[in-house]
Amino acid sequence: MERRNRNILVVLIGIVITVAMLSSFGVALFAPDTARIQLPAPEASQSQSPQQEDGILRVEVTPETVQNVISRTLTRPDSYGRLVTIEDFWGEGESGVTRAEVWVDDGWTHTTATLPGGTVRHSIVGEDQFWLWYEGNSRVMTGPAQDGSADLEGQRIPTYEDLLDLDPKFIAAAGYEEKEGVACIFVELEPDSLGYVERYWVSVDSGLLAGAETRLDGQLVYRMSAYTVERPVPEDARFILPDGTVLHARASSDQAATPAQE
Repeated sequence: MERRNRNILVVLIGIVITVAMLSSFGVALFAPDTARIQLPAPEASQSQSPQQEDGILRVEVTPETVQNVISRTLTRPDSYGRLVTIEDFWGEGESGVTRAEVWVDDGWTHTTATLPGGTVRHSIVGEDQFWLWYEGNSRVMTGPAQDGSADLEGQRIPTYEDLLDLDPKFIAAAGYEEKEGVACIFVELEPDSLGYVERYWVSVDSGLLAGAETRLDGQLVYRMSAYTVERPVPEDARFILPDGTVLHARASSDQAATPAQE
């Protein structure tokens, strides 16, 4: 299955660079003039039928409705910061943890990732371009970006908007639940051709992917968590290259995005 092949490729080469910020959800199961959709209360019965109240269409989150619910109710914020934890499990107690500090502002993403061995990697994605370098090394790799790299490469997290492009037959379960105290839309996919099962938790509050995991034969092989979001992006957020070049100035900053003087 393509989604599994893509994830494996990302894990192996680690530098698939793209931009997936502020994407416009393109799947709509209802006509444009359909009433707005609101998530049901957590205690609502999964068998309850949709109801119309004050112009709001209340629907349950099920495998049949989840793509429409996500596309019509959740969007990524323009500016935020958060910490993302990625865990890889290799069996027999072996694992590796990557912790990433992520700054997003006006379509730009700066990720500072501390890899399992202690190496610190920086990546900036914006305006269809990427920049990648390692702490202590001024050499910067750069090139054109493609859709999804700020998530896949910089943070090593799935691009959950891809859920909207799936054939609904690949969605095994969906619902509304709390994860680490965060109200989320939950989606579980059918096993792919290699037997991997993917699960996603999308925060109702932030519209961001708050959690994800992958299992094989019931065993956890990958887990992502980021349940706390700071909005807007922190004041100390910077989108600057090692030589001092300012690629982007925060929207609330008076500083112009310009190369630093030699």
